[in-house]
Amino acid sequence: MAGETSLTTLLRSMSPQLNAGEYVFCTLRDSQLPSGLEIVGSFREQEGLTVILERAHAEQAGLSFDYVAAWITLNVHSALEAVGLTAAFATALGKAGISCNVIAGYYHDHLFVGQADAERAMHVLRELAANAE
Repeated sequence: MAGETSLTTLLRSMSPQLNAGEYVFCTLRDSQLPSGLEIVGSFREQEGLTVILERAHAEQAGLSFDYVAAWITLNVHSALEAVGLTAAFATALGKAGISCNVIAGYYHDHLFVGQADAERAMHVLRELAANAE
């Protein structure tokens, strides 16, 4: 099933959803996941394996972190080759002074914003969708 490529359609129908919980980014230098660790996402970098997981799970595993985020999912099936969606929401969030770390999955884009900025980010994203042309 192909994803949407029309920027206007993507913006109008992105339906941001704030997922429950607090999320953190950790790095594992030896790239080995501790047994039983439940992660949301990962990315292998030259310096080690970056993992995204719930804060409580990181604390239980003794992993260090310095950024606590809220996780927002854009509930529109955006095509991986779609142009402009990331730029549009990143610009809107940036103008509001909200930092955003983006992970693109096959079906959806996932935004990690500072925990304290979660509700404000949701407002910005809803406004962006409502005013899309």
